[in-house]
Amino acid sequence: MTNPGFYFGVRDTLRPLVTALWRPRVTGLENIPREGGFIIAANHLANIDSFMIPLYLPRMIRFVAKDTLWTQKGLRGRALRWFFDAVGAVAVDREALSSGKGALQAGLGILRDGSGFAIYPEGTRSKDGLLHPGKQGAAWLAVESGCPVIPVGVKGTQHMFSSLLPDRGAITLRIGTPIMLEEIDPTASKGVRRRLLNARVMDEIQHLSGQRRAEPARARDTAAPADQ
Repeated sequence: MTNPGFYFGVRDTLRPLVTALWRPRVTGLENIPREGGFIIAANHLANIDSFMIPLYLPRMIRFVAKDTLWTQKGLRGRALRWFFDAVGAVAVDREALSSGKGALQAGLGILRDGSGFAIYPEGTRSKDGLLHPGKQGAAWLAVESGCPVIPVGVKGTQHMFSSLLPDRGAITLRIGTPIMLEEIDPTASKGVRRRLLNARVMDEIQHLSGQRRAEPARARDTAAPADQ
């Protein structure tokens, strides 16, 4: 069962330590709504992103996680189950998680309960540092729930543990202005609205993160023969 007291207790305990060691630059916290559901859509550079983003947001946000984290045995398994339940992580089986359907359905329920849900539109972390094409998960959630999408640009987390001494000020977390569903052509079909919203979200993430865009796979495949 989700334990907000535990969630905020851990956050408030660890935030001063992380701030003292790395001094991340965080801007745009005022863009997080004080009430109601909202969708965080961020670029994804390292596994630590799922720790850093909630650490600094003023409201609780929830991610999905593989259900195998709840089925491990022994004392470690009990501790993991208690921890992930307490921080509000949502268990989704591997097949549903890989297809995206399970994660989106879980996220929709969280949003309809008036809570925050975080998603990485790229689908996985970027191993080359580029911003890869976004899938339409965040846009689907926005269209189905009516909740705003808040773009977030993360920078520097992939190098957070690359040296013995913390690189102070190298990590940046920029929270953008909420994108409201009403801003997307209301006369268009759901499919068109999802595409338009997804494009807008990825443009905002690029602006906030400063990343270069990865070339779409189709464009790379087309260009390959000419480059050889």
